[in-house]
Order: sequence, then C-alpha cells, then structure tokens
Amino acid sequence: MLIASLGLIVGFVTLVWSADRFLNGAAASARLIGMSPLMIGLTIVSLGTSAPEIMVAVAAAFNGTTLLAIGNAIGSNIANIGLVLGIAALIAPLPFARSVLSSELPWLMIATLAAFLVLFNLHLGRLEGIGLLLLLGVLMWRLVREHRNSSDVEELAPELEEITALEQLTRTQAIVWLLTGLVVLLLAAQLLVWAATEIAVLLGVSELIIGLTVIAIGTSLPELAATVGSVIKGHTDIAIGNVVGSNILNILAVMALPAIIAPVTLDVAILWRDFGMMLAMTLLLLLFAYGLNRRPVITRFEGMVLLLAWIGYNTLLYTQI
Repeated sequence: MLIASLGLIVGFVTLVWSADRFLNGAAASARLIGMSPLMIGLTIVSLGTSAPEIMVAVAAAFNGTTLLAIGNAIGSNIANIGLVLGIAALIAPLPFARSVLSSELPWLMIATLAAFLVLFNLHLGRLEGIGLLLLLGVLMWRLVREHRNSSDVEELAPELEEITALEQLTRTQAIVWLLTGLVVLLLAAQLLVWAATEIAVLLGVSELIIGLTVIAIGTSLPELAATVGSVIKGHTDIAIGNVVGSNILNILAVMALPAIIAPVTLDVAILWRDFGMMLAMTLLLLLFAYGLNRRPVITRFEGMVLLLAWIGYNTLLYTQI
C-alpha cells in the first residue's frame, strides 16, 4: 500500500508537470508554424488542459481498466462543478461570460445528453466512442467559425494571454518540450493507473470507485488551482468558462477514447448514481446561469450548495466501499 500510495503521489505530480510542458511545447510549435492565437486557444490550449484526463483514460483502457477511465471522466465533471466552482464562488461570486451563456453552456448540455444516450444501454463501445469524437470535431469547428471574427475573444480563451510568453521559445526548444512533455505524460499516466489499480485491489473496491474519487479529484486539482488563482487575481469572469470547457472535453474525449480502445459493459449504478449526479450538477449550473438570479452569476450561497452536493456525493461513495 505504501509503494502504491507513493506511486499515486508521484504520478499526480509528474502528470501535472508534464502536461504543462506538453501544452507549452504544443502551443509554441503551433505559433512558430503560423497558427493564430485564436486557433491555438480554441484547439491546442483547450485540448492541452485536458491532457492529464485524456492520457489517464488511454492508459487505463490499454491496461484493461476502462471503468477507471469512465469513472475519471464522470467524477472529474462532478468535481469541477461541485469542488472547483464551489470553492471559487465562496471566494468571490462568479459571473457567467457572454460566450459561456450563448455557446459553451448549450454545448455542455448537448454533450451531457449525448453521454446519456450512449450510456443508456449500459454498454460503451467503439461506435459510441466514435460518435462522441465526431461531436467534439463539430464543436471545435463551430467554435473556430463563430469566434474567428468575434469581438469577445478574450472571454473565450483567457489562456491566450499566456501564449505571448511562448514566443521566445525557439523551434528546437518547442519541439523538445513537446516531445518530452508527451513522453513523460504517457509514463506518468501509466504510473498513476498502476498505482490506482493496486490501491483498488488492496482496499477491495472497484476501479470505478477509485476513478470517481481519487483519480477524479487528482486530475481536477490543476483546474482548482487555476480557477482559484484567477479568482484571487480578480479574473472571475473566466472561471466558469474554464470549467465548462473542461467538462465538455471530459465527455467527448476522455469518455470516448477508452470506449474505442476497450469497449466495456457498465453497471446500472454508473448510469443512475454517477451519471445522474453529473447530470444534476450540470442542471444546477444551468439553473444558476439562466433561472435564479436577475443577472447570471454564481453567488457565495450557491457556491456552498455546489460544494455540499459534491461532499454529499463522495460521502455516499465512501459508504459503499
């Protein structure tokens, strides 16, 4: 247990570091070949920030633990809304940016409904995974088309502010960081999956529960740090957009890839308990955006509601271990 726990910690730390290096290298390489900052923000940065979840999902599928990957995708979405936005809203009320209200939240609902349709028969196979990836492709295409001439680009991709710092990387440096980050990312994901599987066996719990709890919280820590940091700096308008974008990718990429690699039959609890909780948290977010307040904002009280809902869900999971 000690070795597995140490492996879990090392895996998380290395995963976060390598994901950052990989993202920097990919964004800098794209900039050097002439890609615009908007395109980098909408595609490479968006996908790069979900690299830890994606790599863990792929590693889990190749290791024959697809349920861990599915649990990671669903659990991360629950943690992003309940833990990340809940804590951030307690620090300062979080307003919904215009692009989030008009584009990203509707797409999150579409992705969530698509996930329900593919999970309803309790089997996640290659056709379902391909369908989710195709939906992701449509989303990326629409985002680029809609925002190419948009005046509110800064709302859509706050990470663009950081890309200017990447221009000082030479082509060689960018490629080195890209390849180094990718290799270490793959190794860290493999270590993390091994450690999580060992812990599950030693504790006598399913890999699904480990994915829903330990792995989901660990892979959501970067979002928590980035969101809380942006709120403390006064950039409250970008917090919700970061989380919504991450949740869309968790459904359309993190859930899709392991289904293509290793199809899996699911337990009914995944649909009604776990996906049901993810759906409830998503609907709660939509209610805060469109229904409860005269202006779209997550208040401190609503942040407390989200955090308590996340704590209650995890308490329920731990009682079933």
